[in-house]
Amino acid sequence: MNAPATTHMPRALPAEHRQRLLNIAREVSFPQGTRLFEEGGRADRFWIIRTGTVDLDMHVPGRRAAVVESLGHNELVGWSWLYPPHTWHLGAEATSPVRAYEFDAAAVRDLCKDDPAFGMTVSQWVGQVVAHRLHAARTRLLDLYAPYGSGGLR
Repeated sequence: MNAPATTHMPRALPAEHRQRLLNIAREVSFPQGTRLFEEGGRADRFWIIRTGTVDLDMHVPGRRAAVVESLGHNELVGWSWLYPPHTWHLGAEATSPVRAYEFDAAAVRDLCKDDPAFGMTVSQWVGQVVAHRLHAARTRLLDLYAPYGSGGLR
């Protein structure tokens, strides 16, 4: 499932704010199968995917983790870094080799505090991502676990 255009970093952030973020990014790569983070872990960084795919998954007691969304080019991996208590709400795994920009969460939160306009833009972007991911997770979990004919989404 592809995210709406507003959740993709290049379209969601004005050029000036996008450049401020990219100025503090570092380029990283992950081989296929790498776990980027686990539910409940400390959310101290986030990524924008340049190439490859990352699956977001949710622990389901007594079952395999449920993949709730697959992310690709220009999509944000991780939003929990912005909101206290800064712990991951989902897990993430590279499903192909991934190249990404990595951001130190504390440094970005400091930029947001120092420049309210920048902070508002980043907060709105991440909020849109959270809303999209919540909807995607709900839809996927209904697909996987709701009884057939239960009415789906309301």
